[in-house]
Amino acid sequence: MRGKTENLKDEVYRQMFRLEESRPGAEMSLALALLRAWLACGLKRENCEERRWLKTLSPICLAMIEAATRAEARHSPARGENSGIY
Repeated sequence: MRGKTENLKDEVYRQMFRLEESRPGAEMSLALALLRAWLACGLKRENCEERRWLKTLSPICLAMIEAATRAEARHSPARGENSGIY
């Protein structure tokens, strides 16, 4: 399990860097990496360290995703009335 946890951490960090570099699709990739990490962590008591890591890192990642999404919206051309996110 330790190897899998390290792989998930690596994936989250890689996606954070991709988002910082403004790579296309990085927001969704980071959100999915976080979701995979949370699902892998599960509810087992032996995963307390991983849960602490996720509880610390998740708000940072979500703030990064929100900021990137807002920046993208500011820099994209004006959209029609029916092109919003529902």
